[in-house]
Amino acid sequence: MTFSRVELELGGRTLSIETGKLAKQADGAAVVQFGESVVLGTAVRSKPREGIDFFPLTVDYREKMNAAGKFPGGFRKREGAPNTKEILTMRNIDRPIRPLFPKGYIDEVQVQCWVLAADGQNETDVLAALAAQAALSVSTIPFQGPAASVRVGRVDGQFVIMPTEAQAEYSDLDLLLSGHKDGMNMIEVGAGVLTEDVVAQAIEFGYDHVKQIVAKLDQLVAEAGKPKVSNPDLPPDEITEKVRTGLGESLRSAKTHEGTKLQRQEAVKQAIGTFMENAFPPPSDDAGYGSHEKWRTSLKHAKVAVHDLEEQVTRDVIRSGQRTDGRARGDLRQITCEAGILPRVHGSALFTRGETQALVTVTLGTGKNEQVVEGLGQEYAEKFYLHYNFPPFSVGEAKRITGPSRRDIGHGKLAERALMGVLPSVEKFPYTVRVVSDILESNGSSSMASACGGSLALMDAGVPIVGTVAGISIGMISADESGQEDIYLTDIQGEEDHFGDMDFKVTGTREGITGIQLDLKIRGLNMDQVRKSFAEAKSARLKIIDIMEQEIATARAQLSKHAPRLLSMSIHPDKIGRLIGPGGKTIRELESTTGATIEVAEDGTVQVSAVGAGMAEAALEQIEKLFAEAKVGQVYDGKVSSIKDFGAFIEIFPGQDGLCHISELADGYVEKVTDVVKIGERIKVKVILVDDQGRVKLSRRAVLEDEQKQKGETSVAAS
Repeated sequence: MTFSRVELELGGRTLSIETGKLAKQADGAAVVQFGESVVLGTAVRSKPREGIDFFPLTVDYREKMNAAGKFPGGFRKREGAPNTKEILTMRNIDRPIRPLFPKGYIDEVQVQCWVLAADGQNETDVLAALAAQAALSVSTIPFQGPAASVRVGRVDGQFVIMPTEAQAEYSDLDLLLSGHKDGMNMIEVGAGVLTEDVVAQAIEFGYDHVKQIVAKLDQLVAEAGKPKVSNPDLPPDEITEKVRTGLGESLRSAKTHEGTKLQRQEAVKQAIGTFMENAFPPPSDDAGYGSHEKWRTSLKHAKVAVHDLEEQVTRDVIRSGQRTDGRARGDLRQITCEAGILPRVHGSALFTRGETQALVTVTLGTGKNEQVVEGLGQEYAEKFYLHYNFPPFSVGEAKRITGPSRRDIGHGKLAERALMGVLPSVEKFPYTVRVVSDILESNGSSSMASACGGSLALMDAGVPIVGTVAGISIGMISADESGQEDIYLTDIQGEEDHFGDMDFKVTGTREGITGIQLDLKIRGLNMDQVRKSFAEAKSARLKIIDIMEQEIATARAQLSKHAPRLLSMSIHPDKIGRLIGPGGKTIRELESTTGATIEVAEDGTVQVSAVGAGMAEAALEQIEKLFAEAKVGQVYDGKVSSIKDFGAFIEIFPGQDGLCHISELADGYVEKVTDVVKIGERIKVKVILVDDQGRVKLSRRAVLEDEQKQKGETSVAAS
């Protein structure tokens, strides 16, 4: 393996890509360094598994804690299953490279990316995508690159290439862009409500840098790249023709069968089954091994040819002007919205679009419910998160029931990003918010249904979002031959996603975009196609928002009675110990007597939460009393906490005692303190002095004198 290294200046830092030094037994390997963050990417291949008819690409990304000089958390000090960020990064590596392999290529390909060093400022996920693309480019694997990925931020209205963690804190845009010299093939966006024009400018800005990196990768391949080896397994022409002539008409009839998705699927299944049974019958039991082997090979090729024919028939039907479900190209499916559909939960909504249905719920909590995230950087907590579930029954199937898949995590993150841009500030709404989207029925764009349903459920829960969020997926049937035009499809269904060339998901409000996810099956898009997709998505998004706002247009004025009431106050950090008390005694006693939950931050912010009328208010009142300052001349109803020879200590409010000297207990001589008061007795006392050290002196005698004086004034007035 020949050593080669290329470098490029990006954002004032050096991006280096090298090959030929590490992991030399891999088919392709590359090390990418940016700042002091380093990622190794490898690519290997092996012969295809027996009988498969698809491309088995596996992508793995791992953040090794030693890369940041840290130990893994937990009892077992070793990295385990991938976390959410690692899974999302795997998807972001996979999506732009998968379309860049030749048709019919079914070799086993495995891409692995390891973070070797992390400096806490230069994000490693985009470097891993670059490392994977570079490793594939220099390998024998027939990857049709080179390709590259970049991240774009926007700080103070200016675009920033490969923003640092510090810059990202102030950015209202997080754009991950992948592409090659012929166009862009993956876009991932989270934004704080930006116009289509601003986002398009950001994509253009990022693509300029993608092309610069691709040029450097071309140099790397020229110096150290291996010859490509490709043996695509395509159906022979005679089988392709046999499938086309024997199945074409019946398949077209089945694809345009009136009814539901499941009814069309059944019609297609029957048409294909009948054809395969007649056209490719199995040999007799007494036929030789060679006959059976030839039949199995023909059957495998026939299945591929059938899939290709179904794709072509679907595209031809759409080009004829009417989609398989009868809609025109720009039509939305029927939409219904119901907010507040469930009792007890803090917020809920049911969003149905055609045969896609999402039941979304919102739960409000406190700081104790934040999601703590541990990674290569500093540990942090998320106050908003969305979980997406896709059960088998949603598509009428009986499958193994497991935990969330990579797809579930990716779709949930997309819907989460869609809503992040409209959430109120923590100062305005300090609750932790969990959104759960359960897909009850699916025929395409369930993540967009989750975004729409999530917006409705948040408003139903009383979360004051800044605008209604809707999402839509735009598909495309690109020109198959000269003279044809690209056809854009609004609100694509499952088969249009599967057999089409593009799934361009866009979420946003009336004012702008909050999220984007672009997946392609073709090589790439140009900016004209991106802008056209934006225009189609905006038109549809505004229509959907109109429908949603007929159900609920703004956040409800009151939270659910089942949601916790969250109140807050601030105390001086030096006084946190007074609230907690010795061994936590004071705070536990307050929680026990009021039924509220009390949380204290290091900066002195106190949050009180409780479910039930008046409970949080009562707890806050007790805390305020605990930190109240004794005022000279103020009369308090105190409790005798201890007795000494020289007087009694009176607790005038929680945590604050004062001394009532024996001479101040009564109007006259007192021989023993116990002659006047006993421990636990409640008496009224007046504050007569607070000295420089904060010690409080009390007088019961002054209260008695005031009462006597008041009685005398009352008698005079009565006479």
